[in-house]
Amino acid sequence: MRVRAELIPRPGLRFPDVVLVVDVIRATTTAVAFLEAGAREVWFAPDHETALALKPKGFAVAGESQGLKPPGFDFGNGPLEALAAQVAGRPVVMSTTNGTRAAHLAARSARRLALASLWNRAAAAAWAAREAQVEIAFLAAGKEGGFGLDDTYAIGAALDALTGEPEDGALAALAVFRGYPAEVALTRSKAAQALKEVGLAEDVRAVLDLDRSRLVPVLDRREGPYLVFTRSAL
Repeated sequence: MRVRAELIPRPGLRFPDVVLVVDVIRATTTAVAFLEAGAREVWFAPDHETALALKPKGFAVAGESQGLKPPGFDFGNGPLEALAAQVAGRPVVMSTTNGTRAAHLAARSARRLALASLWNRAAAAAWAAREAQVEIAFLAAGKEGGFGLDDTYAIGAALDALTGEPEDGALAALAVFRGYPAEVALTRSKAAQALKEVGLAEDVRAVLDLDRSRLVPVLDRREGPYLVFTRSAL
């Protein structure tokens, strides 16, 4: 099985088979947390305005702008906040700077699509191995279109739970994972530093919890401009 990792979310990327999108700080971790809290579905919107359009329809609206909860949103983009959220049985819609956009990029061509983080890395790897036909690809959300050390580390963690034939990007992610402790790779990343500057260092510590969840948010369908993720438990 070919194993591929795209470490920068470049426009025009194409994916013929299975894709795992990774935004460990914080969107893909938070999506898992909302499902753990009992959310019926997690919808990824392409932007904040489109996310807010679902609020009158009973959706909880979550996300961030420059790390913080945007005006009119019910929740920010923190996994601990999501775990404690009263969303059981409700749909949640999310819009973030990096993660939800990367998912929309992957969804343009992927045959199957799911969300991965350190929280569910073993479960996500197992799902991908089960679903893939010719290729397992990872897409890092990165930091505002650029490289993200945090996502590269998390991709390496998932790759460490897979077998296959890794290409160059995947080998690089594995090298980062095997060469650095999680606390170093994630806390020194640009994404972590940005959160610390706005008083959200606790969220960085929270995303480090390896394999705490067996839930994998899997793309179930599209509803207009939204990507609708449901849980696949492994």
